[in-house]
Amino acid sequence: MEKTNVMRTLDRKKIQYTPHCVGDGSVTNGVQIAQILGVDEKCVFKTLVTVGKSGNHYVFVIPVKNELDLKKAAKAVGEKSIEMLKSKELLPLTGYVHGGCSPIGMKKFFTTTFDSSAQSLDKIFFSAGKIGYQVEVNPKDISKIIRFGFAEVTV
Repeated sequence: MEKTNVMRTLDRKKIQYTPHCVGDGSVTNGVQIAQILGVDEKCVFKTLVTVGKSGNHYVFVIPVKNELDLKKAAKAVGEKSIEMLKSKELLPLTGYVHGGCSPIGMKKFFTTTFDSSAQSLDKIFFSAGKIGYQVEVNPKDISKIIRFGFAEVTV
């Protein structure tokens, strides 16, 4: 399996993870990815990038079956309001394409919030930074790479 920047970062920090390849890169729907991996969809997370009224960008990592509640998300990061980043702005800002965005390894660090449901899980799955690639990691270990908080941010 080809190593992604996310995997190399996890290796450098000596964080235990399991890489997964999910097909040929044509599947980007998180619920389908959970089915392919044979895991509960509450363990598979997607990475969403938003922009606040202030112009600051924020990253939210939420279960694939859920939707981001923009009001809860704004409150969690101390913004009056936030909106989803336009798809065409994702690559220049983060270095990732839609469907392959990971909270690890963005071009620069943005305030990151994981949905509080991740706190009760021993392992979560999220994009390894390339469409078709996922990593399985203990959420507690992610704090060795990036700073993040937990908040209830889904509908």
